[in-house]
Amino acid sequence: MLEIRKENIKDYKEVYKVIKSAFEVAKHSDGNEQDLVESLRNSDKFIKELSLVAVDDKKIVGYILFTKVKIGENVELALDTIGVLQKYQNKGVGTKLILKGHEIAKKLGYHYSVVLGDPNYYKKFGYVEASKYNIKAPFDVPDDNFMAIKLSDDDIKIEGIVEYAKEFGI
Repeated sequence: MLEIRKENIKDYKEVYKVIKSAFEVAKHSDGNEQDLVESLRNSDKFIKELSLVAVDDKKIVGYILFTKVKIGENVELALDTIGVLQKYQNKGVGTKLILKGHEIAKKLGYHYSVVLGDPNYYKKFGYVEASKYNIKAPFDVPDDNFMAIKLSDDDIKIEGIVEYAKEFGI
């Protein structure tokens, strides 16, 4: 039975291996995603409630991390990293991590989340081109690949260029 829970310090080494393994076969990877996660954990943009692991039979099989970003004057979220062990891919682990992350983000009062990734994957969760919300990336990227989702039903509207954690080096 798959369990989604908050990551804790004892999980760090195993999460490092999960991320590294998951990105070894990714279409788009710079090979340092696991190191970036370690840096982000030590940043002021880290949100411990949004650093989640998927556990199957006491083994961590997936991980997701959302961090704070600034969009205009608002502090919102970026879905920074999601990784699932190859053996567990295409079995709903990533879906469960994303949905749980969105659920927690809403409870914490966040209104939007942005993501850079494959539109065929993220659109099934409600992500659309970020430009539809007047949200812009701080780098050149195809409109299809830079997406956002409105997490809340309120009338909060934001716009601007996303400011990521300095650990991204953007």
